[in-house]
Amino acid sequence: MKMKQRGFTLLELLVVLLIIGMLAAFVGPKYFGQIAKSQTQVAGAQIESLSQALDQFRVDTGHYPSTTEGLAALYASPGSTSEPQWNGPYLKKAVPPDPWGNAYVYTIPSTVPGRDYDIISYGADGQPGGTGVNADVTN
Repeated sequence: MKMKQRGFTLLELLVVLLIIGMLAAFVGPKYFGQIAKSQTQVAGAQIESLSQALDQFRVDTGHYPSTTEGLAALYASPGSTSEPQWNGPYLKKAVPPDPWGNAYVYTIPSTVPGRDYDIISYGADGQPGGTGVNADVTN
């Protein structure tokens, strides 16, 4: 008695691959869109944390760090003679880069009326302006 061999035909394999490809084409953009959205939210949360540390720096010293001192003044003292009231560090770790690997931009005074300072992440492209994932995230 001869046993009949069983297996998949080439056509069946191609149909399965086509279905997997269609699912990937549908799900992929939604997945990567969520990643971009979460990076923007992370940047916003980091900026909020930096803002709180800047406010604590101001409470202790009576002013915000200069643009020259930058956000590094939140982690390391700018110098005992220039900041005798510094009571930091105000951050547990050094200032992290934004979610796209770029440094946050800190300027004082702010270019926006009603704010004392600006903390900006220029988004995925690292350039001012933009839309979507390239949009600026600011305090």
